[in-house]
Amino acid sequence: MRCFDVHQHMLPEVYLSGLAASGVDPAREDGFPTPHWSEEAALQFADQMGIGFSVLSISSPHVVQGDPDKGIELAQHVNDAMASFCAAHAERFGFAATLPLPLVAASIEEAERAYGELGALGVKVPTNACGVYLGDPSFDPLMEALDARCAVVTIHPTKPSAVPAGQFAAEHAPLFEFLADTTRAVLNMVAHGTIERYPHIHWIVPHCGSFLPEVAHRMAGISRVLVPAGMMEDADVLGCLRSLYYDVAGDAEPVMLDALLKIADPAHLLYGSDWPYTPAPLARAKLASLLEGPHGLMPEDLFWKNGASLYGLEGSKA
Repeated sequence: MRCFDVHQHMLPEVYLSGLAASGVDPAREDGFPTPHWSEEAALQFADQMGIGFSVLSISSPHVVQGDPDKGIELAQHVNDAMASFCAAHAERFGFAATLPLPLVAASIEEAERAYGELGALGVKVPTNACGVYLGDPSFDPLMEALDARCAVVTIHPTKPSAVPAGQFAAEHAPLFEFLADTTRAVLNMVAHGTIERYPHIHWIVPHCGSFLPEVAHRMAGISRVLVPAGMMEDADVLGCLRSLYYDVAGDAEPVMLDALLKIADPAHLLYGSDWPYTPAPLARAKLASLLEGPHGLMPEDLFWKNGASLYGLEGSKA
């Protein structure tokens, strides 16, 4: 089985040095080890895992860390580095360009550059940028530009600007805060009409939808109270969530994938390894569990066809 991996990360040196120049240590910021990445390691991982094509993106922390000019410059350098690597291995790798949100005009400009000059397959946005969440009306000009391009937009969690102190989950953001922030961002887009107003954007939600399967019907029920009271825009909550794409990176089995299938279109489920943050041995074990799981999904669809179709690469060989 060949895989189309929509959730794989690249850590170019320019990204790590740029964060360091802003006083940010990723391991300390997110409470998670910063893995090693190299061109050789990426190619080796793909060979060992049977990955025919990978879409690369930057994980967390986000590129904008206070100074707007430094954030814009770092986004450009990161995208140049990803474009260079992918151009050298065009049959095996593509990338989702990083946008310097919350700087809307600069993000539109960088998206245009990434698509027009660098050959990006899509863009990547954080759940929140300096505390401003996806769905915020200030982002609407960017949404309009991405909608016009029918863009594939990868969401990746980042730590919220404030977390409770003195407890384990807050100190290690990937455990809980990443999932909570993804859920928070998507619900914000639903509530503010972003998904319905910009229907040509193809959103990829990571990590089996995070907590969305658990809160989807609660949100739908609460909306029936809030909308008549004028406290929320009218929205087809379940319809919005079903329109999204979801990668199965993380711990899909034995619980999360079954829950996701209750709100998602099976044709919108995508394979994601989350390498190198998920080490190769663990990624292989997770892949095996997906192949063996009783979820009823067609392997050729989950592991290749859905992703290739989303990115317009149906002609690629699985």
